[in-house]
Amino acid sequence: MKTSLFVRRLNSISRAFFKQVPRRSKRKLIALVVGLFGLALALPSPAHAGIFGVFSSIFGTIQNDMGASLKAINQMTQQVQQLYQQTVWPIAMVNSARGFVSNSISSYRGYMTQVYHLSSPSATLPNPQQLETILHSRSSAQVPALQSSFTTTYGNVPAVNIASPQDRVMIDIDDALAQENLKTTLIADHGQDLILATADQMENQIAVSAPGSTPFLTAQAQVANLRCQAFMQKMLAAELRQEAGRVAHDNVLVKRRASAASNLNQLISGALTHQ
Repeated sequence: MKTSLFVRRLNSISRAFFKQVPRRSKRKLIALVVGLFGLALALPSPAHAGIFGVFSSIFGTIQNDMGASLKAINQMTQQVQQLYQQTVWPIAMVNSARGFVSNSISSYRGYMTQVYHLSSPSATLPNPQQLETILHSRSSAQVPALQSSFTTTYGNVPAVNIASPQDRVMIDIDDALAQENLKTTLIADHGQDLILATADQMENQIAVSAPGSTPFLTAQAQVANLRCQAFMQKMLAAELRQEAGRVAHDNVLVKRRASAASNLNQLISGALTHQ
């Protein structure tokens, strides 16, 4: 009879206690209770009453002392949670920000993607059409095909017996600068797609981000910004090279005109002197 009363009391105490115990600590307590109960069963029957008395004392201590402490901890945890949800990061404002990001993504991402990938082919002949298709492919794997298509469209450097050495040099360097910049733009378009994919991923993260994750998202944004700056610097360098080549080309033409004028003056002077 005493055993059954003890068991009922043990059940009620354990249920009330385990509601307050954290989940990670329940397994350890269960193992401890099972071990003590097995030890009690292994002892002779005269000692059972003493062991059950020890159990009663242990569970009384757990319920009265430890239970009060756990209850106070739970109350403090709830208060801190309310502070964060109502004052530090109000749930309504967090949900409003998330909704704004989600609405912006659904409203503008599709149109922005169309703008970034807008292709307006204008060539009508087969060779220029092939070159234009390669330029709009946005794939760095098309660089070798670009070089061959460029030669097919604009022609090779004239042979020695067709053009003067100076003209052949000018044609060769102009073709080299043009191909270099076209290859750079093709690679830059490929890199731009990677940057845009990273931006889309960051937008998706912001739409479901938890309060307090701003520093991590900011760090990702800074890294992506550095990549964008690197691509911009690469394109500016290519533009400067092209401009420098154009200036050099114009200077060569001026030098050739000056040389031709000097030769003409010499011929005129020689003709007048001969008379």
